[in-house]
Amino acid sequence: MSESAEIPAGFERHFRRSPLTDPWEPLYSRREARKIVLGLRVGPPHCNNKGFAHGGLIASLADNAMGLSCGHAVGTGPGFVTVSLSLDYLKPAAVGQWLEFDTAFVKTGSTLSFAQAFVTADGEPCARASAVYRALPPQA
Repeated sequence: MSESAEIPAGFERHFRRSPLTDPWEPLYSRREARKIVLGLRVGPPHCNNKGFAHGGLIASLADNAMGLSCGHAVGTGPGFVTVSLSLDYLKPAAVGQWLEFDTAFVKTGSTLSFAQAFVTADGEPCARASAVYRALPPQA
């Protein structure tokens, strides 16, 4: 199966890289009006010793999707930092499944933004996350 056949329509290679997520590449994203949806095909580098996507990976990418979505929704600026993050793990995601991180906003603001993300594995609920973000002050 080719890589393009494995990636859902609308997703492209993720536009933002970081040292934390580099080992998890390739990551994908889809830009929408007020959010950035992240996705990846679960592989061995994403898994715990039971063969399921590691909870830390799910937490990190949910945090990433929500933070990027907050920035995307309120416009460009110095960015956001996580104030709090909470996750509920609903079902494991196995190697080969498409893991998707979709953000839904509760409130966005100039100082604090509140968001939640729904994580699915091949379209089935896998986890849900909620977080609060603080906008960084503009740099002089």
